[in-house]
Amino acid sequence: MSTENSPVIIIFGGAGGIGSAVTRKLARQGCRLVLAGRNAERLQSVATETGAQAIPLDARDSAAVDALIQSVQTSHGRVDGVVNCAGSILLKSAHLISDQEFADTMATNLTTAFNLVRATTRLMMRQAGGGSIVLCSSVAARRGLVNHEAIAAAKAGVEGLALAAAASYARFGVRVNCVAPGLTRTEMTRSLTQNETVAKMSAALHPLGRIGEPSEVASAICWLLDAEQSWVTGQIIGIDGGLGQVQARS
Repeated sequence: MSTENSPVIIIFGGAGGIGSAVTRKLARQGCRLVLAGRNAERLQSVATETGAQAIPLDARDSAAVDALIQSVQTSHGRVDGVVNCAGSILLKSAHLISDQEFADTMATNLTTAFNLVRATTRLMMRQAGGGSIVLCSSVAARRGLVNHEAIAAAKAGVEGLALAAAASYARFGVRVNCVAPGLTRTEMTRSLTQNETVAKMSAALHPLGRIGEPSEVASAICWLLDAEQSWVTGQIIGIDGGLGQVQARS
């Protein structure tokens, strides 16, 4: 595949555990990649490793997201896929969560996704062939888990956004899908996955008996981005070791 015909993909949260795994996989496929995120140093490190372009920004800022999408379209002529791997995790019961903590959780997880969808669809609905948008939810959006009230609310919003946008933009060839991981071994979840007791308890909750790896979530994201999946839209795909649908054996 020549460079000029390679898919153009933007990855928000491209320096994170899942985002960097997506970047590495797409780089091996020869895609033209643009990475966006708040940690400029880590973003540039991943970009240097993979040959991607790094653009530091805060995806909670709608104007910054709009400008990035337009800039990539101007530079490359189109945008074939966009992924939102930006996110956070807050594990507290509702009565312990402050207004600021709740606002931050919603902004980092839901507002970023909405900003991305709005900016991307404005472009993709006008370009030949549409494109693919992939959002990241969590198994907690559909499975009641202790101390997940804020993040569950935010990620349930992400899933609702994905389904509505899939309906709105399908006629333009724009596909919108969502992955919903279980506990995955990333820097963001280090406090959980490196705590032997917590990690063992979490693994036992998942029917497949272990914690997920970033590469496993990345594989599903890359599959959804691929133009060969042109008949897949409006899907919430659990990458969760069965936790979302299956009862683990006690």
